[in-house]
Amino acid sequence: MDTTSDDRDHDVELDRDVEPITDRVHDNSWSANLEKPHHAESRDLVLEQAETAVEHTAGGNHVNLVTHGDHGHPETYLYEELEETFGGDISWEYVEQCGCGGHVTRVYV
Repeated sequence: MDTTSDDRDHDVELDRDVEPITDRVHDNSWSANLEKPHHAESRDLVLEQAETAVEHTAGGNHVNLVTHGDHGHPETYLYEELEETFGGDISWEYVEQCGCGGHVTRVYV
């Protein structure tokens, strides 16, 4: 059975007990792990924490957004959100699908 993003409830209340993706600005390139079980349960959480990761990456660096495979390819939901939120202030490229099914998108700030 296909459990892609179309089969999931995307309007769920985000669990505020979930650990923040980061608590500092990274003045280097880094990776944000958005493929934990609670990320699989909520695309909204993935999008919220992806935005936070980009906002916490200093200019001239990049962040690898590693998204849960249950939501499908990031081009189907993440890229549009990045464009709406950041416009031309960032750029991104798809890197690869991980062996575990997740996807890596590199966002340049």
